[in-house]
Amino acid sequence: MDQKQVCYLVPTTILANQQYEAFKERMKNYPIRIELLNRFRTKKEQEQIVKKLKLGEIDIIIGTHRLLSKDVEFKNLGFLIIDEEHRFGVKDKEKIKKLKTNVDVLSMTATPIPRTLHMSIVGIRDMSCLYEPPQNRLPVQTYVLEYDKEVIKEAITKELERKGQVFYLYNKVETIERKAREISELVPEAKIGFAHGKMSGKELEDIMLDFVNKEINVLICTTILESGIDIPNANTIIVEDADRLGLAQLYQIRGRVGRSNKQAYAYITYKRDKLINEVAEKRLKAIKEFTEFGSGFKIAMRDLEIRGAGSLIGEMQHGHMDQVGYETYCKLLDEVVKEMKGIEEKEEPDISIDINVSSYIPDDYIENSSQKIEVYQNIALCRNEEDIKNIEEDITDRFGKFPKEVYNLLEIAKIKEKCKEKGIIKVLQKQNNIIFTFEPENLAIDIDKLINLFNNRIKFSPAKEPYITYKLEKNDVLKEINEFLNI
Repeated sequence: MDQKQVCYLVPTTILANQQYEAFKERMKNYPIRIELLNRFRTKKEQEQIVKKLKLGEIDIIIGTHRLLSKDVEFKNLGFLIIDEEHRFGVKDKEKIKKLKTNVDVLSMTATPIPRTLHMSIVGIRDMSCLYEPPQNRLPVQTYVLEYDKEVIKEAITKELERKGQVFYLYNKVETIERKAREISELVPEAKIGFAHGKMSGKELEDIMLDFVNKEINVLICTTILESGIDIPNANTIIVEDADRLGLAQLYQIRGRVGRSNKQAYAYITYKRDKLINEVAEKRLKAIKEFTEFGSGFKIAMRDLEIRGAGSLIGEMQHGHMDQVGYETYCKLLDEVVKEMKGIEEKEEPDISIDINVSSYIPDDYIENSSQKIEVYQNIALCRNEEDIKNIEEDITDRFGKFPKEVYNLLEIAKIKEKCKEKGIIKVLQKQNNIIFTFEPENLAIDIDKLINLFNNRIKFSPAKEPYITYKLEKNDVLKEINEFLNI
């Protein structure tokens, strides 16, 4: 209503049509002009729509990638909505950025791509999550298994017996007809149709209408069903060769069923006796693991772990920041974001601790070197006592009761955190003495009180970097240092 235009970008023509109908219904009582732009429109219609957009005669334009073509111009674009954001490649996103520099953008997806999720986590983008499912929805029961004709036959028959419909995902256009015949022989009572992206608009539309009107009850199709199609009566989905699909893709595909109050089933299959690579195995394990509502966020986090976040600038979408390491990269990025927002942040001092105790992870406790590095990193990233407690529980849970050396490592982490609070920058052991060195501007301790408590066991030296020399009394050095810091 502010004299600006809205651009609603969706990945598929079917979804564009669904949204267009929904928008028209919603806005019918308002003086708002809505148009649809996709490849199903005739050349003449497309030209007229593009012309009207440029003149400002259209308020809301709903469309597919066609909206990113060079000939599309807006008179005054104010708001861009990207539905199923994960379906747009990095090149598309670069084009979207060029639409206008000061436009508000809302990206929607059940499974953000690692790069977008990462941007949200580090604060470049705002993010809000919807975890509440619509009323009476049930999570989809998911089975990950080797392809078995008998299982497939039973799954389809079971769904047809309760008057439901089935999606069968088969992602090979060349042999999809043969697959349709095969399923027809397997389940003769099924009314079968097939759909793929190489069909004309009219053919696709007719098949989808037949499916919606229940004239077809088993639809064999490629990944064109991935985005947004809403058919509440379809509550079984069978995916063939699932190991060839991405994690977010699998999650989205599974989301096509279970859109009513009926129990839905997903059969995620892979070829019998096929050797699956490690990454594909991780993906299949994740899709089986995350079945509850709102799992898309967790799935995307797992995807981020499997693939890495990619580069924020340019087109590289995945791959780790090998040169600096992920944590350092995030830290640098966080610093730059805060700097640009004008948030002043005091640099944390690097605390040096030199005590005569053995603190490391022995090889006989954790053999795998990458797991060992991960544990070291997690300990280094602790910011408070609660973090350290969580790490302790995690290590015990994964590797069993830890030895003295690991215990020492965790105690040193606790000492470091306490030193930060007290403004101590160095802890050094010299024979039976511990020397605590302070930052000059951070010396906020009651020296007299300490001298009264510890008498001749304490000595204060007001040098350029003031320090306290503390004489040890017990054998347990770490415990005594922790107790002293508590006082």
